[in-house]
Amino acid sequence: MAFETIRYEVNDGIATVTMNRPEKLNAFNGAMVDELFQVVEEVYERDEIRVLILTGAGRAFSSGADYEWFNFEEWGPVIRTRARRLTHRLFDDLEYLEKPVIAAINGTCAGGGLELALSCDLRIAADSARLGFPEVNAGIIPGSGGCSRLFHVVGTGRAKELILMGELISAERAETFGLVNFVVPPDALMPKAREMAETLIRKGPLAIGLAKHVTNAALGVDPATGRVLERLASSLLVGSDDAREGARAFREKRPPRFQGR
Repeated sequence: MAFETIRYEVNDGIATVTMNRPEKLNAFNGAMVDELFQVVEEVYERDEIRVLILTGAGRAFSSGADYEWFNFEEWGPVIRTRARRLTHRLFDDLEYLEKPVIAAINGTCAGGGLELALSCDLRIAADSARLGFPEVNAGIIPGSGGCSRLFHVVGTGRAKELILMGELISAERAETFGLVNFVVPPDALMPKAREMAETLIRKGPLAIGLAKHVTNAALGVDPATGRVLERLASSLLVGSDDAREGARAFREKRPPRFQGR
């Protein structure tokens, strides 16, 4: 596929998307959102793609939404805007994709860019990256999952600090918050993302998909209901070919050969 605003490649079961509007700090517009939708759909449909990595070109992961696309001065009620609906859908699709998604945060990750990263499962940051929600400085708030996803990741107190103060923090501080999983030198960012992706490929794809679903669903329910969801998902998996292969591989002391069945 040929794209205008992103670079996309698939190698050895790993899809890599590079947001490619460096002159705009990879701010996303309608074209980029549409192209990201296409990639997520392809990753979903192609069984041989097991992991998706998202990163940015130049000195930013993403600075968020392009103001020219959102066109604040012409907005009516926010919930009715097409741009907001599209970004919500994209982030939800990434969160519920039954394959792991890694955000490789190479630089500035702010506003909607951080909301995009929060919709990913794992986040790696270059030590030069800065992350945060500056929206209150412009008289608005994170409105595409920032408020609702952030406190699940870092806790209510840290979430309020990031949202209310409106400041960008260093990658190292973000790691202490639990906002990113790893911080590495810039030249180690993509190798680290690739290393994690290769590890994930060796796991059972059905187990990965259901683990994502259960974890996401359990965030919004009481603990007892979450445990019921776990047991139901586990019951589905134990009868799968992958579970039987995993048991055989353990007994035979060899790597399992999962088929996603």
